Amino acid sequence: MSDSQWRSVKGVDPGLLREARRQAHYAVQWLARAARAYATPRPDDGHTNLGWEVGALTTHPLPQHIVLGLDLAALALNLWDGPGKASAQTLDLDGHRDAEIREWLGGQLGARGLDPAALDAPLPYQIPDHPLAHGARYAAVENSAALAELVAWYSNANGILSKSRQEIVARGITAPPVRCWPHHFDLDSLIALGPPARTVGLGFCPGDEYYDEPYFYISAYPLSDVGKLPSLPSIGHWHTHHFIAAVTVADRILASDDPPAVAAGFVRAAADILIGQAPLT
Repeated sequence: MSDSQWRSVKGVDPGLLREARRQAHYAVQWLARAARAYATPRPDDGHTNLGWEVGALTTHPLPQHIVLGLDLAALALNLWDGPGKASAQTLDLDGHRDAEIREWLGGQLGARGLDPAALDAPLPYQIPDHPLAHGARYAAVENSAALAELVAWYSNANGILSKSRQEIVARGITAPPVRCWPHHFDLDSLIALGPPARTVGLGFCPGDEYYDEPYFYISAYPLSDVGKLPSLPSIGHWHTHHFIAAVTVADRILASDDPPAVAAGFVRAAADILIGQAPLT
């Protein structure tokens, strides 16, 4: 990823960014519901993951080549008919409750011959509680600055992770495309290595219960002997609580002289370390 592709991240109040992240996390569950309801199932749940396309997250094609997307900056659902995406039916979520969104989306999909009731199947996971789960309205306009920053982070992360993934593939290692997983709301390419069987994940998270800010992670499994973890570039550290990963957070990246180079260099270096690391079980 070149400096010209890096989108400027100016920084907003952490509380505002947290709220924008949580609202976007809830909004993206409508894409997850549609994918679970209508996409062809895959054993790894891959039919529910989402692509990143110029500020929007999108589902895999649904029946009749329908694609559902979320414009992250505006918190707007877009429903396209056919692969060309020439035009879309759009619902701005600002000011709407989830029940109203369900009514709109169900009506759109029902008009296309899909069973709207399939959207109501419970998700097989929980996401952090938020007033939206109890009837609150989305507030995209109020959180517009923070949502714009969130978009910049996803765009930058997608570029960095995708380039690192391409470099890994060029070495003859199979690595799936970078996709967003709606459960954790992270971008990830999970690389299967072996024998013995092990995985390395190239990832980005917009913030969670572990870090209340965006961060890059390079995870490894199995890698359980924390006393033998190798040294990392100084911009990062080892996370060992509940999962093991090399991590660098937004504050450290933005405090550097060259944020895009530092972030890309960390991902590349940590991936090289963990791909070449023998399991520490």
